[in-house]
Amino acid sequence: MRLFSSKRNKSSTSSVFKDMNRKQKRYESLVNVYSADLYRYAFWVCRDSEVAQDLVQETCLRAWKSIDSLLDDKSAKAWLFTILRRENARRFERKQLSLVDIDDYEVAAEEDTSPYDKELLQQKIALLPTEYKEPLLLQIIAGFTAEEIAEQLDLNKNTVLTRLFRAKNLLKTNLKVENHKNGEAHG
Repeated sequence: MRLFSSKRNKSSTSSVFKDMNRKQKRYESLVNVYSADLYRYAFWVCRDSEVAQDLVQETCLRAWKSIDSLLDDKSAKAWLFTILRRENARRFERKQLSLVDIDDYEVAAEEDTSPYDKELLQQKIALLPTEYKEPLLLQIIAGFTAEEIAEQLDLNKNTVLTRLFRAKNLLKTNLKVENHKNGEAHG
């Protein structure tokens, strides 16, 4: 006794392959568009290129496994960054990493500032309290709006705006103090 006809099996197999192709194309387009941004943010978070690459790979793996849960491609960037942030948090749940000196690493993004300014900016951002640093990095590295940051961090938009304002003011103040110190040392 035959339960399925061969015609039906060919039809359902064809449908499965079409679904897989569509899923793979969707996934590949998301990875192609956002992988550089994901890496840049991951590097800023962990300050280690190998760990950043691992974070991006784990993010992509988790994205592949749950791509069907992404209902709107317009929210793909925020979705991927949320996966990356959670994957980074899992990293600390698994093991304690040794602390490294931020001076040993360069910024992944290319900027028009001198290496001294880049290093100083990195140091000053790293010294910010996490509540200010995280929204600032999501804005300047990932390019998220205040609304998107608020959604990712589960905060009110006004709270995010306040934290961004305070983070930028702290950076300005710390950079002015540093410049003043350097001016006295060289003047």
